[in-house]
Amino acid sequence: MLTGIQATLQPSTSAPFGQATATSTTTSTIPTPPELEQTLALLSAHRSVLGYLLLSRGHPVSIIRHSGVVFEGEQGKKYATAIGKMVEGVQGALEEVSGEVLEGDDIRFMRIRTKRHEIMISPDRRYLLAVLHDPTT
Repeated sequence: MLTGIQATLQPSTSAPFGQATATSTTTSTIPTPPELEQTLALLSAHRSVLGYLLLSRGHPVSIIRHSGVVFEGEQGKKYATAIGKMVEGVQGALEEVSGEVLEGDDIRFMRIRTKRHEIMISPDRRYLLAVLHDPTT
């Protein structure tokens, strides 16, 4: 699930491995696998990462955990809803173009870049991981 984001963001030399530079907040009690915990710590330590959202794949999506000030409070809920809609919309559009339901051919990675930020979304069967980073750093 997370290999695309891991390959995109190499470990930062500004913080030791595993040392988070942003605080992480858990908003749900859903257990996460150890490999996911390690990846989230690595992402938080990267200097260009402004934050991440770990979301459930339910309807509506819910925030399992987040890191970074940009995802605090209502702003985090807005991002979570938007990310869920983006993934559903792209998956629906792909199904519409192919003319069939794409069972087993789900989106694996999305990357959206604006003038100021880049958001990378890695959907999984159970989770949606979204990472917001500043591509200029």
